[in-house]
Amino acid sequence: MKKNQLITLILLLAVIAAAIYYFSRSSTDDAQQDIVSAVKYGPFTVSVSATGELEAKRSKKIMGPSSMRNAQIYETTIQSLVPEGTEVKEGAFVAQLDKTEVANKMADIQAEIDKVLTQLEQVKIDTSIEMRGLRDQMVNVKFSKEETKLQVELSKYEPQAVIRQKNIEFEKIEREYEQLRVKLGLTKDKNLAKIAEITASLNQQKVKMKRLIDLGEEFTIKAPADGMVIYARGWEGKVSSGSRLRAWDPVVAELPDLTEMISKTYVNEVDISKVSVGQDTRITVDAFPDAEYTGTVKKVANIGEQLRNYDTKVFEVIVSVNEQDSILRPAMTTGIEVVISEFDSVTYIPLEALYKDSVNFVFRKMNGKVTKQEVVVGSSNDLDIVIAGGLEKGQEVLLTKPENADELKINYFDSATKKEILAEIDRKEDERKAVLEEKKKTLKDDIERKDDSGSTMVIFR
Repeated sequence: MKKNQLITLILLLAVIAAAIYYFSRSSTDDAQQDIVSAVKYGPFTVSVSATGELEAKRSKKIMGPSSMRNAQIYETTIQSLVPEGTEVKEGAFVAQLDKTEVANKMADIQAEIDKVLTQLEQVKIDTSIEMRGLRDQMVNVKFSKEETKLQVELSKYEPQAVIRQKNIEFEKIEREYEQLRVKLGLTKDKNLAKIAEITASLNQQKVKMKRLIDLGEEFTIKAPADGMVIYARGWEGKVSSGSRLRAWDPVVAELPDLTEMISKTYVNEVDISKVSVGQDTRITVDAFPDAEYTGTVKKVANIGEQLRNYDTKVFEVIVSVNEQDSILRPAMTTGIEVVISEFDSVTYIPLEALYKDSVNFVFRKMNGKVTKQEVVVGSSNDLDIVIAGGLEKGQEVLLTKPENADELKINYFDSATKKEILAEIDRKEDERKAVLEEKKKTLKDDIERKDDSGSTMVIFR
């Protein structure tokens, strides 16, 4: 009995050992198995993808007071603002700005006006007193002049010395009278000039006050036309109640024309060389994932910029949306796929299968045997690359190097055939570029742009 149990135990251990050996060997064989991919044949698209944001192609800006800087008011606070998306009519209330700064300046100017008015009144009183004093002196001198003249007439029978003395006294009084008359005229001119100067200062202050009154009225912002209010955006984010409005950028909101939309996106510096005006795009909107639209690249920036949330420099790209749709709204996030080139039927493989030494090659697997095969490559996208020569549909290529990769020799392509294939690739690329150039000529660039002063320009070409 014990002997049978021992035999059974030995057999059981043997079976377990055999199973362990089998499965461990099977796993090792699987690990050593090559990862292959079939050569595919069919449509192929080369594109650049980016994220964008919808904007109206044309919009009317709702501006704050344009004369804030003239009044030396460089920023103020938005006290209230109609909700974004509100439909307004022309002349309807949109926003109210804080008038505290305007009120303070008006108070200062009113104080200056009161001061000038006091000065003017004082000058008028002083002038009146001074002129009256001079007139009184002239009257007194005039009486003296008449009295001396009478004495001259009465002294005609007196000795010549007495007559001469009376004549001299008369001439002195006559000269004094003339001097007073001239002084009266000069004093009058002087005081009139002083009054005119003060009056001019008063008028200047009144003009300033009028400008501030007009400016205060502009602090109640109204819609310049009918439309939907969309808040303006700046470096600090979206404008809202409590935001600071600055004199050099007084845009509060916009009234977009929703019949024509564009998408502003940014393409990284690695891919921007592939993007060109006139290229077709596919557009999706995050808010409506089932909808898809088409578009055209209308503008590509010449200079890159460093923006927040981007690791590398990016270039602004403007894409026009070809379709009209009432569900599209400014600020919606879009997915942009710029179509660089499309092929109806080409051979292509995964990028991982391509290797490069002095030539491009792949590890081709045929009948269980792996060989190094030179290939002629064409365009590529993020996942695959076109094979213009060297492989056929259905063949298999390795996605990883085999263990004996260094021992394999490259099966080179026939040089004459390779040259013909490369020439054909160049010819088709030139054709594609020529078609794109012709399309550019038919496009009209009517995207709104801003100049350095902040004003909007619309450029047609």
